[in-house]
Amino acid sequence: QVRVVESGGGLVQAGGSLRLSCAASGIIFSINAMNWYRQAPGKQRELVAVVTSGGRTNYADSVKGRFTISRDNAKNTVYLQMNSLKPEDAAVYYCSIDVCGRFTPCLAYWGQGTQVTVSS
Repeated sequence: QVRVVESGGGLVQAGGSLRLSCAASGIIFSINAMNWYRQAPGKQRELVAVVTSGGRTNYADSVKGRFTISRDNAKNTVYLQMNSLKPEDAAVYYCSIDVCGRFTPCLAYWGQGTQVTVSS
């Protein structure tokens, strides 16, 4: 079994910063991509940032230059540093981690989500 737990959400003023963390635990042989998504009320879930097993990153246009995704492979953890936050960044943020077993295919495991609220 694999468990994915996010933390770090909260309330911040526009222009402020937050750092989200997401850790995977359990039976893990390797991890491929680690992703952050977000979903605002009434909107579809959108991909915010990706970091591959090789460390390559990709971002949604709306967060480029403001958000930074990183990973600590020793801790099976992915981070999302969010700077210069805007009210439109408010959403529930989810992480998705592609976990591979030694003899089983890779599967995407999701966290429970963490709320980010940005006041104007």
